[in-house]
Amino acid sequence: MRGSRRHRGNERPAAAWAVLFTLGLLLGGCFGETFQRGYVLPEGALEQIPLGASQQQVLLVLGSPSTVATVSGEAFYYISQKAERPISFIPTKITDQRVIVVYFDKNRQVQRLAEYGMKDGKVFDFISRTTPTSGAENNIITYLFRTIQGKGS
Repeated sequence: MRGSRRHRGNERPAAAWAVLFTLGLLLGGCFGETFQRGYVLPEGALEQIPLGASQQQVLLVLGSPSTVATVSGEAFYYISQKAERPISFIPTKITDQRVIVVYFDKNRQVQRLAEYGMKDGKVFDFISRTTPTSGAENNIITYLFRTIQGKGS
């Protein structure tokens, strides 16, 4: 009877390696994601926009802007962000941010072009469209306490 029993010691490491290999394949798809958000600048597009070009020429070359400013002249803003996530289910980290601005004069001709990156300002959230503010949030209780304190003195 002793001779009929097989030694299973060699099968266990092979099964363990198979499980590890399968887990490695499953987790391999969870690494290294890169996200491009917003406007993607075509190669050589800015060189096609000379000073003095019309707004129509800019729209033909660059397309619709991400946003438009009309305070003290007019400007088109083309905004993009690049974010990376090393592993799935981990928050993304913004690695690059670009804002290309085309400034126009009163005749709606290109006055100047500018490009801003992360080094030029703070990273902001394009998606939520919210602007962080400083200060406390006032509510009804804060108002009542301030009113009571004001009458008591």
